[in-house]
Amino acid sequence: MLNARIKLRHLQAFLEVARHRSFARAADRLAITQPGMSKTIKELEEILGTALFERTSRGVALTQAGLTLLRHAGPAIRALEEGVNALGEVRTTIRWLRVGALSTVESRLLPEAIRRWQQAEAVEAGVNVVTGPSAFLLSRLRRGELDLVVGRMTEAREIRDLAFEHLYYERLILVVRVGHPLAEDEPLEAHRLEGYPWVLPPPQTTLRQQVDSFCVRHSLRPPGRQLETLSLPLSHRYTLASDAVWVAPEEAVRDALDEGRLCELSLPLEQQGGSVGLCTNTSMEPSLALEDFCETLRKVAADMAAAAT
Repeated sequence: MLNARIKLRHLQAFLEVARHRSFARAADRLAITQPGMSKTIKELEEILGTALFERTSRGVALTQAGLTLLRHAGPAIRALEEGVNALGEVRTTIRWLRVGALSTVESRLLPEAIRRWQQAEAVEAGVNVVTGPSAFLLSRLRRGELDLVVGRMTEAREIRDLAFEHLYYERLILVVRVGHPLAEDEPLEAHRLEGYPWVLPPPQTTLRQQVDSFCVRHSLRPPGRQLETLSLPLSHRYTLASDAVWVAPEEAVRDALDEGRLCELSLPLEQQGGSVGLCTNTSMEPSLALEDFCETLRKVAADMAAAAT
């Protein structure tokens, strides 16, 4: 049974501090003073008999107890908000899914799955898609702010207590514009890459870990001219207009490769590739809409795999 001394304000304050990693920013978000925020968190910690946060050089961080509470408090508050909103919802025929998408699935898997799912739905169905790095998306999933995260995540330490379902493997590949000086080098010697700009995933992302491993294997130092981004349109345009070497998810550039606008270099960055799949929060009860959408994703992934063989 929930301790009667724990109030909604305690949990709201806890979630805001966990989200912003700052008492000051959390206080601003809830329109209370910073001393008031500190007092509320202290009350919650005294009720629970454990510390929820610890101070670091970059603000505050969750303790293990704080992580455990976050896993359950976020979905619980979200469920309560949805229940209250449902009471006043006028458009009762509209269902919404909140999906986090990594760049590995933005070009083919996710658009096709959304198209099929909305076509098959008997009622109006909306999908809200949030993009970003895995750490950001998985933290939102853990707090109950997303229903699902789709992408390449199996090596992300942030998964921890979330559930991951494998769909297929996808490689990171090195691509350049047609006519690039390296395009005809076969085999391509790794040190030749150092003379050209690189387009890379940002640091602290799952994809960047693979790039760093590749550099270690080949004793490479990335050049000073780098573009770090997860934006596929920006990467694509920059690569087409320059001599840059783009470290790209194969799915993201498949159409450009097939149409002859980009070409893959002969040096493999990885052989099998990483596992692309679905990540869900097991502490949240899945809706029928979410289960249907996940099944659609599985079918689209199977069709993509069959087409590739």
